[in-house]
Amino acid sequence: MSIFKGAGVAIVTPMKENEEVNYDRLKELIDWQIDQGTDCIIIAGTTGESSTLTTEEHNEVIRAAVRFVGHRVPVVAGTGSNCTREAVHLSKEAEAAGADGLLAVTPYYNKATQGGLMKYYTEIAESVKLPIIMYNVPGRTGVNILPETAAKLFTEVENIVGIKEASGNVAQAAKTMYLTDGKIDLYSGEDGIVVPLLAIGAKGVISVWSNIAPREVHDMCAAFEAGDLSRAMQIQLRAQPLVEALFSEVNPIPVKKALDLMGKGAGPLRSPLTEMTEAGTAKLAEAMRAHGIALA
Repeated sequence: MSIFKGAGVAIVTPMKENEEVNYDRLKELIDWQIDQGTDCIIIAGTTGESSTLTTEEHNEVIRAAVRFVGHRVPVVAGTGSNCTREAVHLSKEAEAAGADGLLAVTPYYNKATQGGLMKYYTEIAESVKLPIIMYNVPGRTGVNILPETAAKLFTEVENIVGIKEASGNVAQAAKTMYLTDGKIDLYSGEDGIVVPLLAIGAKGVISVWSNIAPREVHDMCAAFEAGDLSRAMQIQLRAQPLVEALFSEVNPIPVKKALDLMGKGAGPLRSPLTEMTEAGTAKLAEAMRAHGIALA
């Protein structure tokens, strides 16, 4: 059984002005997401600024999310690292915290070989019993999980069940599905091509867009699941300008700004990320208004 189907939100980590994690606001955002129909909370991923959380903060953010969700929907914890030992530690902590699954990004900066990826994911999987979604985002990490590698890991390692495909390469995703007989749980990691990936068998999306329009992303996935392709495509295509605005600067800069513009107070970013430029903020606000999102 899949960890989840439909719309998963790669939720931001809200910060106070002193850059401490704002747990009260995190609870508010999680409650709003669930009320709006979000099918899964993905905590401490790229959008959650995991790379600038300390190990202690990373673990506590996961524990807090599990507590705030209270079994209403699954919680998937981001536990990947450029160090396998750290990834194993984070994965064990997430399992102990009660997470329902793990999202493990490929090692970054190291530029592991395909053999290195095999070893990395196998060691993580052997350290826990939770189901694991591999996270392929070569534009950030410098390494690509080839379809053959993904298929081999899925076939040979029992609790490696899925892949978040954020390469933007639909043909690569299709090959991964072909090599696994369509059995691997594929999730779109690109908000602009969710419906195309659903069309080749994806289970859903792990979405940045859902941070500001959770009902819409849920409805798009639900429409596809119900066989209403026309409705799903309508939602996907209508959101294209908004999605482009959300990635006009490096994620999660725009989405945290968008939440602030909505009055949801996501707070500042941790260095080396910087606040969105004035020109970028104006364009983002324009795209949000054009999409019908109310600004504070």
